[in-house]
Amino acid sequence: MAGILDLLNGPIGKTLISGASKQFGQDESKTSTALNAALPLILGAMKNNASSPDGAAGLLKALGNDKHSGGILDNLGSILGGSGVDEDVLQDGAGILGHVFKGKEQNVAQAVSKTSGIDLGSAMNILKVAGPLVMGALGKETRQQGVSDSNGIGNLLGGMLGGASNDQQSLVSRLLDADGDGSMIDDVAGMILGAAGGKKKSGLGGLLGGLFGKR
Repeated sequence: MAGILDLLNGPIGKTLISGASKQFGQDESKTSTALNAALPLILGAMKNNASSPDGAAGLLKALGNDKHSGGILDNLGSILGGSGVDEDVLQDGAGILGHVFKGKEQNVAQAVSKTSGIDLGSAMNILKVAGPLVMGALGKETRQQGVSDSNGIGNLLGGMLGGASNDQQSLVSRLLDADGDGSMIDDVAGMILGAAGGKKKSGLGGLLGGLFGKR
């Protein structure tokens, strides 16, 4: 099974990075780094949530919605190519982030901002675009594979993350539990940067390093 960040290495990824960089006024390198951080953080939070029966059922219900069927993957050019990002996508993204991060979206945006060097507002907007993209990719896979129960969605999420260990997953949880003092956010940002540079292979750095490749 392909990892979630494999999307960024193909035509979809090029359209996403180019379109998002233009829409949010960032250079493509920083936008790419931000997306490389955002996608697995969102997916990791979804995996945490889906570890409970209720969480898995809620995610499967959301993935059954037609807007998460995977069509967004084919329409990125129109979504990101006009004078502004499609408002429905941003609203859907805000709702997804609120659900998976349980009100701690600001912590995640700060980690993405520190990792990539983009401003906090742009980091949040990139997360809002990334949320529906992840849901679209998951929705497409659930339909193709006939996933319909908690075990199936758990295995799918693990496969798309590259089989994150419990320690790696706990770092996502710790980010969401951060009390706002910035230390955990700095730690996560450092791990992501270390993974991208091939310097750290443990914890979340190992998870993201395995998914990043080198761009």
